[in-house]
Amino acid sequence: MSERVSGRGLVLALVAYLLWGFLPVLFFGLRPSGAVEIVAWRIVLSLVFCLVLVTVTRGWGRLFAIFRDRTALLTLTAAAIFILVNWLVYVFASVSGHIIEAALGYFTNPIVTVLLGVILLRERLRPAQWVAIGVSVLAVVVIAVGYGAFPWITVALAFSFGIYGLIKKRVGARADAIGGFTVETAVLSPLALITLIVIATSTGLTVGTVGPLHTALTLSLGVATAVPLLLFASAARRLPLVYLGLVQYISPLIQLVAGVLLLHEDMPPARWLGFGIVWFALAILTVDMFAHGIRQRSAAAAVGEGTP
Repeated sequence: MSERVSGRGLVLALVAYLLWGFLPVLFFGLRPSGAVEIVAWRIVLSLVFCLVLVTVTRGWGRLFAIFRDRTALLTLTAAAIFILVNWLVYVFASVSGHIIEAALGYFTNPIVTVLLGVILLRERLRPAQWVAIGVSVLAVVVIAVGYGAFPWITVALAFSFGIYGLIKKRVGARADAIGGFTVETAVLSPLALITLIVIATSTGLTVGTVGPLHTALTLSLGVATAVPLLLFASAARRLPLVYLGLVQYISPLIQLVAGVLLLHEDMPPARWLGFGIVWFALAILTVDMFAHGIRQRSAAAAVGEGTP
């Protein structure tokens, strides 16, 4: 029998990806701070927000259990390293006028995740998945030729988030959403605090010096980071993977629109061609995903009915 689609789960997923889609606009508003300071504040304020959530949800016991579980702690530390790379590249792209490249990275992420499954998990791909990967490689080549440079922002975002997702899967039930993210930010917070101290003693922190709106936006980073993540975690428990896979395209689509219409980033024909090729690869991957799901459900129904 097919998995039941939860209306509440779909709404939670939509809200999560809508919030993620508008994050670059928030970062763009903070651009006087620079990417490193923004990420440092994002880590520290996310930890503060998570600790409040842990207290409200009475999750201290679960959190301490994660810290006592050496395997879970080491795995989450590895995840923290890759999410740090992802955040640094993403915020840099947002404040330096490369949001469209970031959007392409997140459009490419599902295909990169499939490729990482082959490389790291020795998974076997279906023919359509190989075609999707091949088409995506073609897109990167087209974009690189059009740019005159390798699209490192796109590739770095796709691979860093893809590896982060694979590592988080290995944690599994060892860590709940709030506890796992709290550990990740706790691991990164000493480095973030040192970074803020260095900035404060050298060039000076921008918080409180640019204006009230800038300060308010900076202080919102913890909530803006943690809320969509927790909404997504809640949606993931209620929705089949197929629907989550489709909803995730909302975020980079909003980023693309924001980059073109709001921030007026350049969109030459080579970029449109590259995006078009990636969307074609995603269409192949999506159709294959639905077809494979239908075949699996049909096979399960046949077994349930006693069909040989």
